[in-house]
Amino acid sequence: MKKSRGFALLALALAVTTAVPAAANASPQPSAACKDVPNRYNLPFSVCDDELFIFAANYKPFESTVEGEQGAATRVFDEIIGNKLRETFPDVKIKYATWDYPVRYEDLKAAGVTPDIIIEDPKNRIDRDLEPMGWVGDLTPDLQKAGIDLNTLNKSAVELTKSRSDGGIYGVPLFIDEHVLLYNKKIFDKFRVKYPEPGMTYDEAYKKAKQLTADDGLDHYKGYMQHPDQYLDFNQAGLYPFLPTTSEEPAPEDVKVDISSDAWKTYVDNLYRFLEIPRNDFTTVTDFFKGDMSQPGHLAMAVDTLSRLNMYAGSELFIEDGDEDSFAEQAKSVDIGVSSIPMLKKGSKTTYQPNTRAAFIPPSSPKKEQALQIVKWLVSEEGQTELSSHGVKAVLQTDTVVQSFGKAIPELAGIDTSAVYWGENAAVSNYQNTEYWDLPLWSVYRQHILRDGGTPEQALSLSQQQDIPNYIKAQAEAGKDW
Repeated sequence: MKKSRGFALLALALAVTTAVPAAANASPQPSAACKDVPNRYNLPFSVCDDELFIFAANYKPFESTVEGEQGAATRVFDEIIGNKLRETFPDVKIKYATWDYPVRYEDLKAAGVTPDIIIEDPKNRIDRDLEPMGWVGDLTPDLQKAGIDLNTLNKSAVELTKSRSDGGIYGVPLFIDEHVLLYNKKIFDKFRVKYPEPGMTYDEAYKKAKQLTADDGLDHYKGYMQHPDQYLDFNQAGLYPFLPTTSEEPAPEDVKVDISSDAWKTYVDNLYRFLEIPRNDFTTVTDFFKGDMSQPGHLAMAVDTLSRLNMYAGSELFIEDGDEDSFAEQAKSVDIGVSSIPMLKKGSKTTYQPNTRAAFIPPSSPKKEQALQIVKWLVSEEGQTELSSHGVKAVLQTDTVVQSFGKAIPELAGIDTSAVYWGENAAVSNYQNTEYWDLPLWSVYRQHILRDGGTPEQALSLSQQQDIPNYIKAQAEAGKDW
């Protein structure tokens, strides 16, 4: 059974709008017109004319952390940024919801409801979701008018958003769900191996991984895990698979891809060696405590996203309701350390491309001016400090913002998180006159290497010559351009 807070949260979620109470002697105001949004859960959901509607998707902490209930998602957003946002804009009646409980994009579109602000992943969701809805447009003149200076924000996050914006800028980066290296100090201490430090190279990580893939009695320990799909997708070498065409929106048959160059082969080889370490078989990186093994505390190092650190640290806000006791028990086997992901070469400070979430303001938003002012505040030092203090990597990286990291999460107090803002994200380049497709790069490692037993060179060639063309053709035939 769910805890009582789950029911309270559901009640809260069904009334997530906030406004300044009207004065006692104020004249009665006419009721706002509201649009009901039918949904697969058959729950009441509506958006009214006097509400500024913020809708978020594809950021796990904002999604429900109580099975079958919406309240936890609202609570996480409110504690991370929503409460401060409403405090800053007391005269704006803000309604917030998270995909998909109870509504999804298609539900809103069918009901004729357009969000005023959408918080979404610009990397692969512009073409997949937002463009087909008609909910993106070039914001360049609007940002200039509102005084939002993208030059102050994480350059790689801005560049990534531009690379998906057909020659303009569709969104404003808000924060980064950064990839970091998590490690279990207990295993390092057991085998007397030095802890990782920011700037450690893959060569050095490989040596540690071999040392830490070891046995102690009946216990077997794995040294290292890094998700191969993310390794390719958030390409640390800044490699971009698409070749330039003569248009920002080329036809599917004109899309050309190159992932078989020497640079791609070198990059894939780099991680391949970790997969070849005997008995260091890849399972998952999304469970640092267990690594999908039978017992917790047997995985030495894993590259994972920052959004899971708060959960691993034991913050109940980020743990599924009812799982607190099991998490606390598993945590006894782990002493968390945090470092940067390994570097491709000595002296480099280049991490993955940013796992960014951005704010999009649909052209048809009825409250565009208000939405721009809210976005301006969200990327201000005050707004970014609020995000950073709750364990979220900000895109504005002033001393105040950086030093505030994790201060609002007591469970992070005993963990050195200085590596979170270390280094610089890799930047995508040479994307002009290309159209981004969500290519099946997973086939390189997970199909042709891990399942088929092929070499990196074979895997890249097969993916380029067969998997990618077949994917683009099938998507085009289905009327899709992503």
